[in-house]
Formats: sequence, structure tokens, C-alpha cells
Amino acid sequence: MIAMFMFIVVLALLLVGIPVAFVFGAVSIAFAFLIPELGFEVFSVLPFRIYGIMSNTTLMAVPLFIAMGLVLEKSQMAHRLLMSMSALFRGVRGGLALSVVLVGAILAASTGIVSASVVMMSVIALPLMLQAGYDKGLASGTVAASGTLGQIIPPSIILIILGDVMSVSVGELFMGAVLPGLLLVALYMAYILIRSYFSPQMAPISKDIQEVSFKEIIVSIIPPMLLMMSVLGSIFLGIASPTESAAFGVIGALLLALLNNSLNFEMIRYSSLETVKLSGMIFMILIGATAFSLVFNELGGSDLILEFFSEDIGDVWVFIAVAMLGIFILGFFIDFIEISFIIVPILVPIMHTFGIDPVWFAVLIALNLQASFLTPPFGLSLFFLKGAAGESIKTIEIYKGVIPFIFLQLLGLGLVILFPDLVFAFL
Repeated sequence: MIAMFMFIVVLALLLVGIPVAFVFGAVSIAFAFLIPELGFEVFSVLPFRIYGIMSNTTLMAVPLFIAMGLVLEKSQMAHRLLMSMSALFRGVRGGLALSVVLVGAILAASTGIVSASVVMMSVIALPLMLQAGYDKGLASGTVAASGTLGQIIPPSIILIILGDVMSVSVGELFMGAVLPGLLLVALYMAYILIRSYFSPQMAPISKDIQEVSFKEIIVSIIPPMLLMMSVLGSIFLGIASPTESAAFGVIGALLLALLNNSLNFEMIRYSSLETVKLSGMIFMILIGATAFSLVFNELGGSDLILEFFSEDIGDVWVFIAVAMLGIFILGFFIDFIEISFIIVPILVPIMHTFGIDPVWFAVLIALNLQASFLTPPFGLSLFFLKGAAGESIKTIEIYKGVIPFIFLQLLGLGLVILFPDLVFAFL
């Protein structure tokens, strides 16, 4: 029960806005100090755990993929892609929204960084949609949902983190997430087409979009697609590890920026600093979570939860339902990184007890965590969108716009639960 109280204290401190890494570390030290039978000896293995984290070759892919995404963010690739896609769908009702979804999918496969994708799409696509007469809710929901595709479509940072936390091959996770990611893209596009058909005033035909030549379309689409296929293809074919492919991706992103005449010292400086900031945040949280898990496990918290699910409940589908519901509800209030480092390690032993395939379960968690970017009031994509859009759209309009896409994500999650072959198709 002390372990459960510790868990509640951590969640409460996270909800009031205290930085995650400090919450993990401070609560762990406090409980070790206050409980005599624990003492600070519980942290004797922490240096070895930290060394293991810093020398983990899988986690080295995280800063590399972040750097790759930041370079592509500054290379104006998204703007050219959106203009080309919009021209392709200029005669279709809701065509601009469809192009936003497709560009979001390409950016997701090229960068894997949700924040960069949402901000780029908010700055570029949202003004175009509002100018074309789109409903503000539909426009904001489309932009926010499309930007979060980087959460599930490889190379996704969260898949790399889950691979390390759950001791699963990142390459297998990437392959398993391909069809679920494309399923979400299809669901988004189907919803936009149906909504546009029954409510034409919400998504008018964008006839004033400038025509783009076939050559310009090819030039804007082929380079990022080649980079995406090279990075992911080398992983899928077993030619390179995710870390090696990420390094290749950074070089490819720099070459694309050079070809687009956007490579300069300021871009390299910006990408390097932001990579250090984001990577430092993730690794600090991981170190704090390691300290938390040492104390939590020593207090018997993981054993208590394992006993509850395996003996008191004893049903695999009840466990999956409770796990998915718990992650979804927590996603309303705390970030996906905290969920990955607090909740997932608790679920892993139970997953093994029930004999659940770890790749399938990891993809389910990733799909569920994607919804956390959209769920009010603390969905990160909503903050990114509002910050980039400014006064052009109200917060309540953003909330209303993302609700249908949250249901679509839950539908996608349900389909992957019912049809596991969606994950195993490429394995």
C-alpha cells in the first residue's frame, strides 16, 4: 500500500506542473529516507543503471531522429509538399484537408517529431484552410490530428522509447506500426470526405489554389519519400540498425537542405541546440524514472499489481481493457513520456504472464498514447496548435474540432485489437 501511495503522490505532483524528472527523483529520495527498512542503499545500483542507459545503442537513435526532423523542419519541405498536394486535390471537396492529412503522414515518416509537424502544419496549412472558408473546428482538428501521426508512423520516437522500456526490437516495432499508421490515415481521410459530402459548407472546394506543374510536384514529393524509404527500408531489410539508419537520415536531411539552398549555420545551430534540449529532457526523465522504479519495486508495488491481474482477475482481455483505459485516461493529464516510464514498466511483467505478444501490445500502447496528444485539456498538440495559430482560432473551437479525430483514433485502436494481423503483416 505504501507503493500505491507513492504512485499517487507522483501523479499528483505531475498534475500540478512540477517537472517530471524532478518529481521522479525527489519522491524516490523522500520515500527512501522516510522508510527505515529501505534507506539510501536502494540506490546502490542506480549508477550502473544510468551507465546502461547512456551506453544503450538503441536509445542513441533518439537524438539522431530528433536532429533529422529538426533539419527537415527548417528546410521548407513541408511548405512545398502542401502546395503540391493541394494542387492535386484542388477540384475535390475537402481536398485541402485531404492534402493536409497526406502531408502530415509524409512528415511523420520523415521526421517522427510531433511538435515540429504540428507547428509546421499550423503555420502553413491552417491559414490556407481558414482563407478557403473551412470550418474552424474541422480545420484545427485536421491539422492537430495529422501532426500527431508522427507518434505511430515510423520512425517514431515513442516506438524507440517503448522498444527500450519493453525490451522489444525497435525494427520489429517499426514494421508492426506501418499498417496501423496507414489505417489511421485512411480513417482520417474517410471522415473528411464523408463530413464534406454531408456538410458542404464546412469544406468548400478550393478553386483558388495555384496550379503546380507535374515536374514541381515530383521535385517536392520524391526527395522526402526517398529519404523515408532509405531510412525505413534499411531497417526493414536488416541492412542497418535503427541507430545506423538514424545517422544516415541526418546526413540525408542535411543533403536535402543543401539541395534546397536552405542549409546554413543558423539552421545547424538551431537543430543542434534543440536536439540537445529535447534529448536531455528525455534522458533526464528516464534517469528519474529508473530511480522511481527501484524504490517502487523494492516496496512491492509491481508484485502487488502483477498479483492483482494474474490471480485476482486472471483474464487477458480484462487486463488489456484496463490497461488501455488507464493509459487513455492518464493521457488527459500527463505526457506520453511519463506514461512510458511510469505505467509501461508496471504492465510489462503482467504482459509476459499472460503471454501477450510484446510487439502487438507495444503498438497498442503507441496508438493509445497518440490520443494523449489530442485529449483536452493538456493535449500537447492542442497547445502547439494554439500557440502557432494565435488569435485566428479559439481554444474551444480547437477542442471541438479534435473530438471526432479522438474517436477515430479509438476506432483504429479497436480495429488493431480485433485484427492483430495488422501488426504482424510485415513481421
